[in-house]
Amino acid sequence: MPKWYTAKLIKKDTVSSTTKRFFLQVEGEEIVDFKAGQFIVTDLPLGEKRIQRWRSYSIANAPDKTNVLELIIVKLESGAGSSYFHDTLALGDTIKFKAPDGTFCLPETIDTDLVFLATGTGVAPFRSMLHDIVNKGIPHKKIHLIFGTREEEGILYKEEFEEFEKTMEGFSYSVALSRQEYKGYQGYIHDIYMKKYAETREDLHFYICGWSVMIDEAVANIFAKLGYDKSQIHYELYG
Repeated sequence: MPKWYTAKLIKKDTVSSTTKRFFLQVEGEEIVDFKAGQFIVTDLPLGEKRIQRWRSYSIANAPDKTNVLELIIVKLESGAGSSYFHDTLALGDTIKFKAPDGTFCLPETIDTDLVFLATGTGVAPFRSMLHDIVNKGIPHKKIHLIFGTREEEGILYKEEFEEFEKTMEGFSYSVALSRQEYKGYQGYIHDIYMKKYAETREDLHFYICGWSVMIDEAVANIFAKLGYDKSQIHYELYG
């Protein structure tokens, strides 16, 4: 049987007109550990059936045994779960969640270059991975984060990733805005990796997280058009 925990909302930050960060303090003395890249399933008071109540969210912070979990959630027009977090959940309120789970994690030994492809709040597991690498001094090769959203307001954790680009060896960061020009560039994340990684390599793995349409297109591009092996493509769906 899966184990369930209770956590209290201790902080809520507005990131943009549609996105907020939520900081949950796990109650009790037991340390709820997790691997960078994993997610939690929350049980929200939205109905009687599991399909109405359960919502999955990637953990955006790195594991540090503080028992604080950070979630970053965009409010969707038809999203009962995201609306509950944005409009109903108040400081001091508690929610139930299932023990962290998921296999969208980095290997124990990072012996290839990595390309992270993210749209919107799909960047959350990559932020967790990057902080974990830095915090633990994990040896790694080159890491390229390519982030896509519509407009500049939606660039999540921008300052952090720009700082990593200055201080983290081998890390590079690209942004694609579909509806605005940004630093001389406007387009989609596909435009960036299709050009930069057009020459197929065995020492490269792609990790993809975001909207299902983006993931479907990216997997098709990387596998069918660029010729990478399926074992080099890892992805996590949400929304």
